Amino acid sequence: MYLLEHDAKLLLAHHGIPTPQGCLLTDAAQINQLPPGPWIVKGQITAGGRGKAGLIKTATTPVEVAAQTAGIIGKQAKGRTVRAVRVEQQVHGASEAYLSMLLDPAAAGVRIIMAAQGGMEIESLPQDALRIATAAPDASVLAAAAEKLAATFDGATGKALAESGRAMAGAFMATEALLIEINPLFVHSDGSWVAGDAKFVTDDSALPRQPEQHALLANADGPYLETALKDAHGCDYVVVDPAGEIALLTTGAGLSMMLIDEMRSAGLKPYNFLDIRTGGLRGETKRLVSVLQWMHQGPNVKVLLINIFAGITELGEFSQLLVSALQAVPDFKVPVVARLVGNGMEAARTVLAKAGITLHSDLDAALLEVRTHLGAGQ
Repeated sequence: MYLLEHDAKLLLAHHGIPTPQGCLLTDAAQINQLPPGPWIVKGQITAGGRGKAGLIKTATTPVEVAAQTAGIIGKQAKGRTVRAVRVEQQVHGASEAYLSMLLDPAAAGVRIIMAAQGGMEIESLPQDALRIATAAPDASVLAAAAEKLAATFDGATGKALAESGRAMAGAFMATEALLIEINPLFVHSDGSWVAGDAKFVTDDSALPRQPEQHALLANADGPYLETALKDAHGCDYVVVDPAGEIALLTTGAGLSMMLIDEMRSAGLKPYNFLDIRTGGLRGETKRLVSVLQWMHQGPNVKVLLINIFAGITELGEFSQLLVSALQAVPDFKVPVVARLVGNGMEAARTVLAKAGITLHSDLDAALLEVRTHLGAGQ
């Protein structure tokens, strides 16, 4: 999961990476919690580009902090709503550098990227401004590679990149991260440094071994809802268009993403991505009931499209579970279009027919029925 900057900095601080003193505010009235100023007020969303979106402001008085906080909270950017701001001390008299480490599966290692310039998108820097190396995923090996790379920079910048590289290597391996980026890395003239901003992407599969990261899922209304749902229910569910008209009950991550792309190119508006993982249902309707309830929250959902390619799953059994789940969520009253392919098609056809649902084996035929229902609802 992509962490909020505030959570990323708390986690990195636990692993020896210094950050500006700061606090998280969810309301402008909480300014009594402020560290010494002047301050920078940063809207917290799980996405980059916050500066361009107007979510980062400066303030010199508590009154200005309150005003900036009130102006940022509630804004939307990158499809996300800002529900909190991080207010932290401004850093003065420092130059800016760049440091990141990211998992490189193709190289079976960790890629290290450094630059003597920071505070901008790394893609905008000329190639010769970057130092890049790949090292084995071992804390000591990674730290040594970072120090070697940092030695190509002069003075305070080289010293800061060497020290921060060692610290990041330990944090990266200890947290089983996919990506850690510090941009800018503030560098003082004596070589001391502090993480001005932090991007941190965790590996969801490591959550059972990472209690600090897992604890971030405790807030049911928090910023990591999708990861929390996956952790609790064993399936992937993401709202891809809050204004979408077609709820999708699908299996297979790649197949589901491809379906969304095909629907969008055809002018249709899917509401969600879902990999229901039919093999994990195990004769229970709980997971199906949960996803139907989530889909019911879509204010513009007009039809439910089911697209299942079954391998081990017997479609007759799946259809019985589906019908039972639909009956358990009676408020979700939308037409149901089913496209199923796999073992037990005839049994599934019989079960669905009794529930008034036509079984399609062809996607084009299913999408034609979807369009019919959408047209009838206009």
